[in-house]
Amino acid sequence: MLSGVAMRTANRDVRERILAAAGEEFAQHGVAGARTDRIARRAKTSKERVYTYFRGKQDLYRSVAERELASIKESTHLDATDLPGYAGRIHDYFTDRPEHLRLMHWGLLGDIGADNRDDPFREAVRRTIEESAEEVRRAQDDGYLDPAWDPVDVVVIVNQIATSWTSHLALADLASGVVRDPSRAARRAAIVAAVAGLFPALANGAASESRPAVAARS
Repeated sequence: MLSGVAMRTANRDVRERILAAAGEEFAQHGVAGARTDRIARRAKTSKERVYTYFRGKQDLYRSVAERELASIKESTHLDATDLPGYAGRIHDYFTDRPEHLRLMHWGLLGDIGADNRDDPFREAVRRTIEESAEEVRRAQDDGYLDPAWDPVDVVVIVNQIATSWTSHLALADLASGVVRDPSRAARRAAIVAAVAGLFPALANGAASESRPAVAARS
């Protein structure tokens, strides 16, 4: 007979196995194509046990995606005074884990929480964008970034540049024969340079002339 502590530990272990198995399944097959029975087999448990911890496939996906989002934030750490460095960390994270980028895209492109404004995963994404934009806004106020940019534009554009190669792995393979330097380091350097060109770090308090066209339009 297991003690209360041992039972709680065993339950946590099962839940962790389910989440790990579900992450692999969702990354490979998407939310619609994922199957609970395969997740159960990967986790070495039963389908019925999966439903003991999660109400259904969408609830399971939300839990997996929320945890992945927290891991991305912790591993990449947005420093708005050094956007090129941040872009490099995003690139590194998803180059090492391309399946994790697919995992996140399924939820944003699919219908998870589309009709539910209180959906926890979409709320977590919204909160992350809001916090990141505020970080950029503070850097602008402190004179480190051009204030002509909308902070949300900065967040989205930097992340798009940072994931440009990991979002298009087939294109990266096709380009390997014509690109000057096919190494991972060269791809990273290109991303860092692109972000540095768009969002140069300013001397604290210095006026910027990096985006006169956008400033004139606003």
